[in-house]
Amino acid sequence: MTLTVKIAAALSAALALAGCQKQDDEAFGERVRAYLLSHPEVLQEVSVAYQQKQQAELAKAASTAIGKHRAQLERDPRDFVANPNGSVTVVEFFDYNCAYCKIAAPDVVKLIRDNPDVRFVFKEFAFQTEDSILAGHMVLTPVAKPKSLELYADLMAAKPLNRAAIDRIFTQHGVDPQVARQQAGDPAIQRQLLDIRALAQALHIDGTPAFVVGDKVIPGADIDALKAAITDAKATGLKRPTGNPA
Repeated sequence: MTLTVKIAAALSAALALAGCQKQDDEAFGERVRAYLLSHPEVLQEVSVAYQQKQQAELAKAASTAIGKHRAQLERDPRDFVANPNGSVTVVEFFDYNCAYCKIAAPDVVKLIRDNPDVRFVFKEFAFQTEDSILAGHMVLTPVAKPKSLELYADLMAAKPLNRAAIDRIFTQHGVDPQVARQQAGDPAIQRQLLDIRALAQALHIDGTPAFVVGDKVIPGADIDALKAAITDAKATGLKRPTGNPA
């Protein structure tokens, strides 16, 4: 029996209980309530249907917002981009101390290395801790940016990420952490992170990780859904727009 039929049955049953006599709203409401209490599975299905409706509405709003902010999302020259000549673009919003980002990170790095035709844009959506915010600033500095992918992989692997781990990881990759911290104070980097935060809000992204492929937002560390979206994008010819290849 479908949800619609079950709800109709509930109301019909309540009406049958009410009979042909005129009943006030309170009495009728009590009869409906009694029926639903004796059939809680109907309430559960209503709740699921409501959540699905909300998710569909959010997905539609996100799709509209993606189209409006496409250039900022995929073509901001300030972002680090792996495989810049790839034909399909993936964008990740992430935080270095997000547990689910850390789970997804090895798969993200493998995806980048195994798929040179996938252009991967990194959005430093740093907000979890002071240390992850610091790391987000430092990775965007001129001295660190050439090592972005290596730093991403190792910063994500640090559990938890703290200042000692940040210094160690930067040093291991030939980046002076003191210089990176000094450069991280550049107001332009702060502006970039604020712009990323505003973009996430515009796209209805309120957590990490979040991936964007085409007009679709994939929340959480759902790598299977991400791979499926990439496969679909390749199959449907969702190519990058002409312009800046970075």
